Amino acid sequence: METERRALQRVVAVAGLVPVLGGLYGVLFGQAGLGGGPFDVSTDSHFRYLSGLLLGIGLLFWSTIPGIETKTSLFRFLTMVVVLGGLSRLLGLWLTGVPSLTMLAALGMELVVTPLLCLWQIRVANRAGETVL
Repeated sequence: METERRALQRVVAVAGLVPVLGGLYGVLFGQAGLGGGPFDVSTDSHFRYLSGLLLGIGLLFWSTIPGIETKTSLFRFLTMVVVLGGLSRLLGLWLTGVPSLTMLAALGMELVVTPLLCLWQIRVANRAGETVL
């Protein structure tokens, strides 16, 4: 049990690098960090705001690492937020076309990796004797 718990903690730490670094990059460089241009100031402001939310999501996932087996509610909530964002990205793909490989990789994190990590967290919580509904 302890080995699986530690493995989950390590994987969440590494996976959390994606939203933390991606969010930080977006906050610092704005829409210009994606290349192209020129950019509308309001669009850039919104992009930086959403990047800040992404950074916050990553930091909150990291906050679950200590005592990860007891953080099921927060883990589920964060997973729901990420999946909702992924479904929105998927809708955008359908409406406007296929984005870059980086955005497709993000879609994979949002709709595959994060839900799998949530299921793993629930398994670890159940094995630790935490009541998970």
